[in-house]
Amino acid sequence: MNTVAIVYWSGTGNTQAMAEEAAIGAQTAGATVTVFTAADFSAARLDEFDAIGFGCPSMGAEVLEESEFEPLFAGCEPRLAGKKIALFGSYGWGDGEWMRNWSERCKAAGAALVTESVIANDAPDGDARAACKALGKALAGA
Repeated sequence: MNTVAIVYWSGTGNTQAMAEEAAIGAQTAGATVTVFTAADFSAARLDEFDAIGFGCPSMGAEVLEESEFEPLFAGCEPRLAGKKIALFGSYGWGDGEWMRNWSERCKAAGAALVTESVIANDAPDGDARAACKALGKALAGA
């Protein structure tokens, strides 16, 4: 059975809702899922999981949240080579540049992105929720 971690940071609850949908998708595909906030996860835990979903909203000038999530992710980055991951997050402005930049960082680190990243403008609508469930299923290997 695959083990999946869903690791997220959320300021308004939008990215948290996306994380919950991703967890449901992975669980329905048969994975054992653990959901973590960024504050409760560390790079030292990466090897405990077969796949990891990372979720973070766009902040400021389309960057990852800088006080908790960016330091966590920067710590994980050197250990992502060959790791199955997927990215998701919400935004309220811009055009998704933060997600494109984040995806490129992951590819440069050698991560295996298992599916297209999922972004939602503000609260995830029905399509975004379904996409998050599909992201979870992809993390589970389904």
